[in-house]
Amino acid sequence: MLDTAILLNHAFCIHANERQWLFAKVYICPRMNVFDNTEVAFRGRSKSDLNRSRLLFSVVANPVWVRMGRLVTEWAFRLHLPIRGIVKATIFRQFCGGETIDECTETINRLGQYGIGAILDYSVEGKEDEADFEHTTQETLRTITKATQSAFIPFCVFKVTGLARMALLEAISEGRTLTAEEAAQREALWDRVNRICGAAAQKEVPIFIDAEESWIQPAIDELADAMMERYNSRSAIVYNTFQLYRWDRLAFFQQSHERAERMGYFLGAKLVRGAYMEKERDRALSMGYASPIQPDKAATDAAYDQALQYAIKHIKRISICAGTHNEQSSTLLMKCMQEAGLPNNHKGIYFSQLFGMSDHISFNLSNLGYNVVKYLPYGPVREVLPYLIRRAQENTSVKGQTGRELGLILKEKQRRLNT
Repeated sequence: MLDTAILLNHAFCIHANERQWLFAKVYICPRMNVFDNTEVAFRGRSKSDLNRSRLLFSVVANPVWVRMGRLVTEWAFRLHLPIRGIVKATIFRQFCGGETIDECTETINRLGQYGIGAILDYSVEGKEDEADFEHTTQETLRTITKATQSAFIPFCVFKVTGLARMALLEAISEGRTLTAEEAAQREALWDRVNRICGAAAQKEVPIFIDAEESWIQPAIDELADAMMERYNSRSAIVYNTFQLYRWDRLAFFQQSHERAERMGYFLGAKLVRGAYMEKERDRALSMGYASPIQPDKAATDAAYDQALQYAIKHIKRISICAGTHNEQSSTLLMKCMQEAGLPNNHKGIYFSQLFGMSDHISFNLSNLGYNVVKYLPYGPVREVLPYLIRRAQENTSVKGQTGRELGLILKEKQRRLNT
């Protein structure tokens, strides 16, 4: 919401028949919410899609059902019960693009029809073997190749925990003296990350390095800084991720920009609120150290919005992807861009949401000509289960998330009945 009307210059709309980008001017009036248009938000969803989403979010709204579903599903997979098809047809279909890159192609193209890009996210977790780390490296390289073959994949992404053991990253982050075996594993990690970032630079495909738990983040930041210094001399190819629900990350983001200025490279920054809040607080409590998490949501929101404003102020050196499901932050970024005289499709500014969530933000932003991408997880159903459980828990724990999704779905179903 905005207190006063603002003019969004350089907005675009798609002509219904010719599908051409036409210049337009869009006014946002007082108390008008540009994300309320459910016809735009769900225009790529069939009636059966909406019904499935309604059922899923209704279940996710109940924490008891989520806990029971997690336990039953994990138990069933361990006993090799035939539930893979059920999982794939429900929660997997809602939040994932497929089990392989090729299976994701249909979803990638469908999103692309509406001006929304996809970020292929190989979401297999919890591996500890060097062979698995090399497999993930090769899979990430395949996503980069896929991006060169599709106009609808503007970024790729990887998690460092997919390339190395948690224990190794923790040792590096704490500055402990590594054993000979750990030192060799560290060299292998740096080689994997360098191969990925080098391929991204060679093929000019920007790549995100995801943020993870605070106790391994120093090792990840070290890698990200080194790769940005190596490959971002002409533009932002490598992006680090900044979790603003941590009280120290706004200052770190500003320091990262200052470092980029000093060293002469471009800063790639994916700005998110964060994904490990309960785990972070529980660990801090059990181990007796101060929690790295902001004291409340208001502090997180303030830090996130300040990071957006700082990025726009320094947009000549910083390229950003604003990963947010928050309408107020999205509106703020739109306003900052307008006030800075930046076009809606500025090449250094992207909005991002997770696939299967917040389509009312993604599709309405794209409809106004902004750069929008969806994180599109993929991988074998059983291997992606930890990711799916987190998505269900996130929708349960984030205040208003599930209710908002359900309300928008019901609104669109009613709109279709009335037309």
